[in-house]
Amino acid sequence: MTIGMDDAAILAELERLALLAGAEIMDVFHAGITVEEKSDHSPVTEADRRAEIVILQGLRAAFPNVPCVAEEEASAGLLPPALGDTFFLVDPLDGTKEFIKRRPDFTVNIALVRKGVPEIGVVYAPAQGTLYSGRPGKAYAVAVDEKHTPTDRSEINVRDCASPKTIVASRSHRTPETDEFIDRHDGAEIVSVGSSLKFCLLASGKADLYPRFGRTMEWDTAAGDAVLRAAGGRTTLIDGGPFTYGKRNQAEDVDFANPWFVAEGGAKG
Repeated sequence: MTIGMDDAAILAELERLALLAGAEIMDVFHAGITVEEKSDHSPVTEADRRAEIVILQGLRAAFPNVPCVAEEEASAGLLPPALGDTFFLVDPLDGTKEFIKRRPDFTVNIALVRKGVPEIGVVYAPAQGTLYSGRPGKAYAVAVDEKHTPTDRSEINVRDCASPKTIVASRSHRTPETDEFIDRHDGAEIVSVGSSLKFCLLASGKADLYPRFGRTMEWDTAAGDAVLRAAGGRTTLIDGGPFTYGKRNQAEDVDFANPWFVAEGGAKG
């Protein structure tokens, strides 16, 4: 499927929608958070729902022929019958647990996937005033003010792999396998952060590796993965194989569930 605008224009629209969604999230953050539980026992808030509505309305108006897969719709059983080779993945509020605990590392994630690869993505951390975005060959960090207006933009790139390495680990989802991976890298510095910001630390040259030996869904990872790839990094299966998107009818898991993976910044060191 061909979208009738170039990648720069697509990215600009995804950035606009992420900023609007971030404004909805911060309204709830400041007004007070009421937490509900979904059927899979994961938490959901009014912020998740309000942000997803804004994003999906915008995507479906701007790109009416491109399927959208979004976390809250998926939880309600609303999925496109077919994806084709181009579709959007949306996580309106990644890091809901961080949001509930009033930590600032939660994000809005929007990604465009083409032929299994996340090529255009936006990760907005509204409580931090930072937006990360990427399209093939270009990745950015954007400073955003309290009115959710961009104020400054700079290009970002992965760094050459440092020694000792800086490894990013999940704050809420550490596993024994993650600890074993870390132990194989002598002297590694560990940085813990929530949500898709882990990918963005690699993309902006502030870390080297992000191992994930635990459950994620495609909408959790696609936007950050797109930013990382745009900045010169990569995400692979733990055996080095390609990490792809649009996984349905999986024999051992539900639609859009990810296998374990390792995200890398610069060249291996």
